[in-house]
Amino acid sequence: MADVFGSGSQDDQQRAERLVEACRKIREQVSKIVVGQDDVVEQLVIAILARGHCLLEGVPGLAKTLMVRSLAQSMNLSFQRIQFTPDLMPADITGTDIIQENRDTGHRDLIFEKGPIFTQMLLADEINRTPPKTQAALLEAMQEHEVTVGGTTYRLEEPFFVLATQNPIEQEGTYPLPEAQRDRFLFNV
Repeated sequence: MADVFGSGSQDDQQRAERLVEACRKIREQVSKIVVGQDDVVEQLVIAILARGHCLLEGVPGLAKTLMVRSLAQSMNLSFQRIQFTPDLMPADITGTDIIQENRDTGHRDLIFEKGPIFTQMLLADEINRTPPKTQAALLEAMQEHEVTVGGTTYRLEEPFFVLATQNPIEQEGTYPLPEAQRDRFLFNV
């Protein structure tokens, strides 16, 4: 192992060896559930370690959702999936303020209801099926790891990782990803 990691301290070498072993276990665990996607899983693990996000292009039936869910489970991360559709609104992603009556006082309070973006691993399924305004709801979260709703900023739990999918075959009813959003992805797998 020393050849691979150079002449760093013994502690550094041990940390690197533990990291390599942890990555091997994650890949092994996911490959028990999803067969034939070893390269994709490896690239996703690299992106997570590099604190980047991934855009995954692939035809239907490649078990993308199962792969991401399995990856989240193997890393003990919370997981949410959002199916992007033409009628999806930004608040459906980020959450929204709702009025709730306080039963004790009878007063109405504004309460923030968190959206599915408040997770550690988010699958943005078929991201190019929703208009750019809704796609943009992810920009702040992907860059700053926080969400601002109604003038209040909420931090996202770390690590925060977005894996977005899009189908390269079906072009009808899709919206191209804005350049600002494409730049947020470390890998296009």
